[in-house]
Amino acid sequence: MNANSLLKLLQITSPSLPVGSYSYSQGLEWSVEAGWISNRRSFQQWVSEQLDGTMAQQELPLLLRIYHALSIDNHTDVTQWDKQAIAVRETSELRNEDTQRARALWTLLKNIGFQRPQAETESQLSPFAYFCLQEGISANDTLYGYTYSWLDNQVTAGIKLVPLGQSDGQTILYELGNSIQQAVDTALSVSDENIGYSSPALAMASCCHETQYCRLFRS
Repeated sequence: MNANSLLKLLQITSPSLPVGSYSYSQGLEWSVEAGWISNRRSFQQWVSEQLDGTMAQQELPLLLRIYHALSIDNHTDVTQWDKQAIAVRETSELRNEDTQRARALWTLLKNIGFQRPQAETESQLSPFAYFCLQEGISANDTLYGYTYSWLDNQVTAGIKLVPLGQSDGQTILYELGNSIQQAVDTALSVSDENIGYSSPALAMASCCHETQYCRLFRS
């Protein structure tokens, strides 16, 4: 990767990117309230399971296919994979989070001079892939960047919600960062028909956090 592409990847993965990532815990807040996560060990296990499961077997394979479809201007496939990315969200809250962050990212890209492709997209995977492709960032580096950005946001949320000390957060980020290559390798090997991952605990946590019915699950 040349220096300019590296700098652009750092920009699109920055926690300061104004797309609202900080306002979503992806079920972590309710999981803490329910007592599922109470310390560094249980938080690291929670994130590790998502990294090995949802990220490696669902998010990254979909991101890879959207990237490749964009690279050959196959808008039909872009739309297909983007719709699948929305369809596999297990709750309306996760779907809303995805579409809201996508709109924010497309708006940001427009403001810095990018023209949105013709494909119909709703998932945040599409603008992320589009930016990386336009900036000469390889597909593999796009997967690494997206995964690290997700991991960084999860750790930031964990520091605030568990709560964890800053040193604990950085230790978790360092240790789980070593697992990103395995997640990417897994994603590269997933076939079209095997894309997907079910995480009932994550679905329940995200749903309970966002709705008035969470007390029913707590009892």
